[in-house]
Amino acid sequence: MSTITATRPSTATTTTRRSWLADVWLVMTRELRPVAREPFSVVFGLIQPLVFLGLFGPLLAGSVGASAGFEGADVWQWFVPAILVMTTLFGTSTTGSNLQFEMQTGAHERLLVTPLSRSSQLVGRSLKEMVPLVAQAVILILVMLPFGFRADPVGGPLGLAMLAVLGVGLGSLSYALAIAVRKQEWMFWAVQQTVLFPLLILSGMLLPLETGPQWMKVASAFDPLRWVVEAERALFAGDLTSSAVAAGWLAAVLTAAVGLAVGVRTLLRSTD
Repeated sequence: MSTITATRPSTATTTTRRSWLADVWLVMTRELRPVAREPFSVVFGLIQPLVFLGLFGPLLAGSVGASAGFEGADVWQWFVPAILVMTTLFGTSTTGSNLQFEMQTGAHERLLVTPLSRSSQLVGRSLKEMVPLVAQAVILILVMLPFGFRADPVGGPLGLAMLAVLGVGLGSLSYALAIAVRKQEWMFWAVQQTVLFPLLILSGMLLPLETGPQWMKVASAFDPLRWVVEAERALFAGDLTSSAVAAGWLAAVLTAAVGLAVGVRTLLRSTD
């Protein structure tokens, strides 16, 4: 008598792992949906940089323009790239407040239980902030063209790419701060404002550092925004081989690396 042995079909299933870039894209598009529904927020974000250009720019030309060697449109070649960096700084450093709201509603916790990597969540959120900021930057450049500002066709896009890299780092640090002070939400704005304005002044965005005291010049060397500002000015002027460009890329990449490292570590520790 023969015995027939039945073999059960294999029920093993293979799971496909999404790529990191796909995770970043998923998070970014998820975060962009509210912006797409309310595009007025992008227009409203233009008010502050336009105020600086319209009110501070003429004062800069009249007060320190001659002593700093600015003549005519040279003021805008010096000032507009700095305003683009300032817009990135203000826009990405406040993104942690959005995360605080999501932590209150429970949306943040629901995202953490998904298979999305922690770093992709940080990068996706930060890039979401850069999309409207880049749109604002393009509008600002177009607005300033009639006033004599010129953007190099190669250096301009490279400058915007550098701002995107910088924004990833600043946004990640902002999210890390929001997570660290989640039990004392008011601390977010206290720390953010305390750090933001020294970085802003020491970067030379608003006034030339050459006219400042020696201690300020030394302190500015440790401000990564200073190197990014100088690189943006060189890129928009078409000086692509300037040493300032290399220093700016180094500062932007290091800021992104430190921001992601701190952000991912803070995110992982908050879920332990």
